[in-house]
Amino acid sequence: MSYGTVKTAQADRTGTSSGSAAASSPSCAEAAAPPAENAADEGRTQRWKRSIKAFYDKNFGLLLVFFAQIFASSMNMTTRLLETNFEEKFHALQVIFVRMGFTMMFCILYMWYKQVPGFPFGSREVRGLLLLRGMAGSCGLFGLYYSLSYLDISDATVITFLVPTLTSFICWVALKEPFTVKEASAGLVSFVGVLFIARPTFLFPSHDAENSPEQFKPFGILPPVAATPAERSVAVMFAIAGCFAAATAYTTIRVIGKRAHSLISVNYFAMIATFMSFFIILIHPGLSFKVPKSTAQWLLIVSIGISGFMLQFLLTEGLQREKAGRATNLIYTQIIFSLIIERVVWGTLPPAPSWIGSALIIGAAVWVSLQQHNAANETSKPTDDEERGLLSGER
Repeated sequence: MSYGTVKTAQADRTGTSSGSAAASSPSCAEAAAPPAENAADEGRTQRWKRSIKAFYDKNFGLLLVFFAQIFASSMNMTTRLLETNFEEKFHALQVIFVRMGFTMMFCILYMWYKQVPGFPFGSREVRGLLLLRGMAGSCGLFGLYYSLSYLDISDATVITFLVPTLTSFICWVALKEPFTVKEASAGLVSFVGVLFIARPTFLFPSHDAENSPEQFKPFGILPPVAATPAERSVAVMFAIAGCFAAATAYTTIRVIGKRAHSLISVNYFAMIATFMSFFIILIHPGLSFKVPKSTAQWLLIVSIGISGFMLQFLLTEGLQREKAGRATNLIYTQIIFSLIIERVVWGTLPPAPSWIGSALIIGAAVWVSLQQHNAANETSKPTDDEERGLLSGER
């Protein structure tokens, strides 16, 4: 019995060891499998990372331009709030003073820190052109900000899309550049669109009914701002004059070319707009500087400065990373943000004539942009494209 017992124990040990070996062999096979699976998983992860990085590298510039349009719409909303929705209303010139004062300060600090060539006034040979660019840009900005006192944000924004066609026309007159029949036709279509937005009473007799207080319904955070037909017409005239001024600034930038750093050009615009608005308010008997009387007004004032700087920064960075054609087309997304802001803040949507006018203006602008891109794809200058984008954002 004892031998049997010992034998059994040995057998058990032998069986156990053999069983362990047998059991261990599949575990080894299983242990050998995970590295291959892990390698496959790691390969898939690397491919995903490469795809995400490629998408990021390809579209990061577009994303920056996209966010720039959000800041542009936010700035227009803030301007309209300060000009219309408080008992102490701010004039467009004071809004320009605040916004461009912030931009001037940030530009000077950044150029000093980065040691930008030609800081602060640029090359002597182009200073006259830089002054003209600054004055024209300032007039363009005033045209936009004044129009926001009486026009919806979407209407005022759409009118600024006249600038590409007007720029082509001014370049044809001043620089003898080609101005095709297609561009002229697009300009006529755009101005028809402006008539739909302005809705003068001799063309739209029902315009008075559209602006009566009974037509407004309190669907937004704030009550809508009513405007008479005369006020709308004057605002549209200022907006168109501002577009002509901005187109003049574009033309000046084309002449300046690469002879001045883009930030020096922006700084001229900011300095002239700041000092011009300051002195006009100072000497005009009907104007004075308003001091914010509530926390909301102070926040709006600060947000204008921050939004203006972020708009400049994001546009500059985005246009440096992206082709002009793709980036500038994203500028038209600003109209979407404007419509959303109007609906949420004031609870309104543009009437049917404004939709028709917007479609005409945007369609003509996109068509001209595509025609120019196809005709001059090889000869476009990155610096000029960057400046055009900056001007679009500045307005």
